[in-house]
Amino acid sequence: MTSSIVQAVANIKRNVAEYLTANAIKQACRDVGHTWRERKLGPVQTVWTFLLQILHGNTSCSHAVRLGQLACSAEAYCEARARLPLKLLQLLVQRTLQAARRGCATALWYGHRTFLVDGSGVSMPDTPELQQHFGQSGQQLPGCGFPQAHLLAMFDAATGLLIRLLVAPLRTHDQSQVAHLHPELKPGDVLVGDRGFASFVHLSLLCGQKLHGVFRAHQRQLVSFRQDRRLVGKQAHGTKTIFCPARLIQKLGRFDQIVEYLKPKIRPQWLDATTFAALPATLHVRELRYRTCVRGFRVQEIALVTTLLDAQRYSAEALAELYRSRWEVETNFGYLKTTMKMDVLRCESVAGVLRELTMFALVYNLVRLVMLHAAREQRTRPTRVSFVDALRWLMIACQSPGPLEIRVNTLRPNRFEPRVKKRRPKEYDLMNKPRCQLRQELATQRVTP
Repeated sequence: MTSSIVQAVANIKRNVAEYLTANAIKQACRDVGHTWRERKLGPVQTVWTFLLQILHGNTSCSHAVRLGQLACSAEAYCEARARLPLKLLQLLVQRTLQAARRGCATALWYGHRTFLVDGSGVSMPDTPELQQHFGQSGQQLPGCGFPQAHLLAMFDAATGLLIRLLVAPLRTHDQSQVAHLHPELKPGDVLVGDRGFASFVHLSLLCGQKLHGVFRAHQRQLVSFRQDRRLVGKQAHGTKTIFCPARLIQKLGRFDQIVEYLKPKIRPQWLDATTFAALPATLHVRELRYRTCVRGFRVQEIALVTTLLDAQRYSAEALAELYRSRWEVETNFGYLKTTMKMDVLRCESVAGVLRELTMFALVYNLVRLVMLHAAREQRTRPTRVSFVDALRWLMIACQSPGPLEIRVNTLRPNRFEPRVKKRRPKEYDLMNKPRCQLRQELATQRVTP
């Protein structure tokens, strides 16, 4: 049954399925220098079963053995997974992604490819190795919380494909990792993100590689659209100056301007001294501000900073609409963490966690591939195709291939729902002491006759 996942993908895009065949997986093993001996659970059978396991909601290893129809125990399968090198899985993700993007008609924004970047987090079992490597939230007492990893992901805005997924300890800032995503981009590409990426250093790194960025201005960035550069309105806590330090270069509109940012005097800890010294002393960027007035949402003013300076080609309305599409990255994370059950991982070692997340990236892109093919067949946009239904179709196609009929979601612009839960949780106390200590307290309680 495990090889049927290759056939299911081949029905969608054959050049992607070619990288998941037995010969292709063995060749990938040779490319990364992995040696193995022939056994029931070789790298081919293990990778196929791993794919099915993630596809079925990261189910247990005992269930994965049944899904793959393996004549072995769950423990043997776990040992086989541990033998898979991480570089092998990363190479499979890279090759399948390149094959999926090849020949795929990508919608451009004013002639540019656009990519969405954002950070998130996942939880994992409470083991000493994971606690030491990733750490846990400071709001939880030792022994009462779970380790959490910090994720930084970059998605293709047009197709929704996951381009790169970086894993780091919990207390890692997005900016310290985002430079590792730049090699995935080409000159002229536009990176869209929230206010955590709108710094002088990051914008300078983008410009140095002929890339562009559209980010929300950081909450501590002083922005003024007055000619005299005086600051008005509510400012960030601790602000003492009354004038904006950025020099005005050109006014493009009432709330649209080109300003000059100055290089910070203090080097960020995540940037080496050589790269920091090579950054320019000043940088011209464009600042603009607009108001959001959508029913059901807060009415607020949003300030953007971008390296796209041509106001004739890139209007303020177009940039505002582009930044609004950034919300798709939250939807993609929801697909990964909620729909595919990536929010709580199962592996109990650092190497196992990295393998697990890499396989999530591979399966996610396979589901996206189904959505792209269904959108082309049903003549609609990929964002309208149901991710859940595409995931279920791929599950069924691994057992018995059928026609590609994926649900198309109804177009509901500006839809809003209250973020509340109707079903009440069980009334249990939260853990505020380690489990061993609570167990000991229970054992020493007096039993009343």
